[in-house]
Amino acid sequence: MELVSYTTEGAVGVIELNRPPVNALSEQLVEDIDEALDHASDPAVRAVVITGRPHFAAGADIKRFRVAHDTGAKALEGLRLGAVTRRLEQLPKPVIAAVFGYALGGGLELAMGADFRYLADDAKVGQPEILLGIIPGAGGTRRLLRLVGFNRGRELVYSGRHVGAEEAMAIGLADKVFPANDLLDAAMKDAATYASGATVALAMAKRSINEGWGRPIDEALAVEAEAFDESFASDDAREGVSAFLEKRKARFTGT
Repeated sequence: MELVSYTTEGAVGVIELNRPPVNALSEQLVEDIDEALDHASDPAVRAVVITGRPHFAAGADIKRFRVAHDTGAKALEGLRLGAVTRRLEQLPKPVIAAVFGYALGGGLELAMGADFRYLADDAKVGQPEILLGIIPGAGGTRRLLRLVGFNRGRELVYSGRHVGAEEAMAIGLADKVFPANDLLDAAMKDAATYASGATVALAMAKRSINEGWGRPIDEALAVEAEAFDESFASDDAREGVSAFLEKRKARFTGT
């Protein structure tokens, strides 16, 4: 991987974008994120943090848009950001996006593929595509509205404005805000807590929440019931029940 580093700390996988100066999302960078997700799919990895410094990702590389106009190509052709974001969203383990600096356009779309977004207190997020005469193209109009509500999300897409960390927290776009110097440590600490938990149950909770969202209630309940059965069949469920009855702390193994 040329533009992404992948490391582990205990059972936490860390994906860090590294395309200076602002982690503009090129084909190579997105391919490298996809490869990092291959590594993060290892069952030994039980939670993931995705980040980038000094900026998480300031959007797609705009130069490719001019080339697309000049050649008649589709602007997002070859840039598999939507597919990679969806893969991040479906990863069967908790994912925290630790957002430094800017997460704009495709950068915010990528961050919204995580389960949680932790922002540095000086971070700025938004979907500014409208200012280029285009719209979000990797899930922004869908996930943003799910997070912040229909009309608030519409206002952010229509205006293209940048949102500061405190406002992002207030409207549900951020889950936690920290001073920049504390952000990564905080994200790693919470990820380690998830990684020590009931991995199968967390994966099934994620599936039930994500796949049940927006479905008719009977369909959503069927998704939940199936996910419950799978979690109940896990070793962790046996351990959790035994630990409760024996009045001790559960020792989950992630299986």
